[in-house]
Amino acid sequence: MDRNYHIFSDGRLERYNDTVRLVTLDGEKKYLPIEKAEAIYLHGQIEYNTRLVSFLNKHGTAIHIFGWKDYYAGSVMPNRGQTSGQTLVEQVRAYDDAEHRTTIARKFVAGSIHNMRANIAYYDAREHSFGSALETLDSTADRLQNTDTVEALMGVEATARRAYYSTFDSILPDGFVFNGRHYNPPTNEANSLISFGNSLVYANVVSGIRATALDPAVSYLHEPGERRYSLALDIADVFKPVLADRVIFRLLNRKQLTPSDFETELNSCLLTESGRKTFSKAFEETLEQTVNHPQLNRKVSYQYLLRIEAYKLKKHLLTGEEYVPFKRWW
Repeated sequence: MDRNYHIFSDGRLERYNDTVRLVTLDGEKKYLPIEKAEAIYLHGQIEYNTRLVSFLNKHGTAIHIFGWKDYYAGSVMPNRGQTSGQTLVEQVRAYDDAEHRTTIARKFVAGSIHNMRANIAYYDAREHSFGSALETLDSTADRLQNTDTVEALMGVEATARRAYYSTFDSILPDGFVFNGRHYNPPTNEANSLISFGNSLVYANVVSGIRATALDPAVSYLHEPGERRYSLALDIADVFKPVLADRVIFRLLNRKQLTPSDFETELNSCLLTESGRKTFSKAFEETLEQTVNHPQLNRKVSYQYLLRIEAYKLKKHLLTGEEYVPFKRWW
């Protein structure tokens, strides 16, 4: 898989001959090997023009833009790797068929609950006692087959997530308090990390969907809306526990992030630039890790698992083959 590049400096991003060049405000010049770029993440105040966008489009490279204090602001996406009217038609048909839509949405929730449970089971076996949370996750998973509306599925998923989040204060090291999910803005360090980590998962899923003929705005669990790729929200929910939360736990418990990597202003708690760099580096290292895939009989990266997920959904829509959501097996 190609790499992601995160830019935290302020300056100008431009095409320079047959590559991309960053010119920082102090005149420093850095070059990005565009032939190896999956996506470029802009965290700083960066100027760019249509010449650059056209060049990145030619190479199939996305730009993901993070605005004030690294809130995800949007993406400049290249032309899709594939275009298929048939796929779009089948995608919309599945959305319009209430039973079919609910079946797909149920799969997303099942994958999300399984992966949340895998995280809790890991810590339950290591000097924690999370029996109550595990029981709740098991009972919510059992309820899914008898849940026949998308709205009810969202309620089941919310119950499971509350049980999952109830364990965070025990998992986090001294000095960090979760105290429930709060965002827009995040109110403490743990919530700040979850918001930032979730946005990175979402942006990577957007890039993964681009490689297929799926329309990222036609979704099944989350209601399609304006100005968002709601299918990426569906798929991202499955991967957040594996990609975002485990990175958070690892960085905090190993003291690679400390309270000094956060700043509080305007009733919000946000990562400093140093903290965002540390988290992004660890996140990218996780994406590059590989696991043995039992169906493909080869090693694949975590990043490629995102693309596989989109292909599995596409295959289900076109052939009727059952869509089986990603569930952590290792």
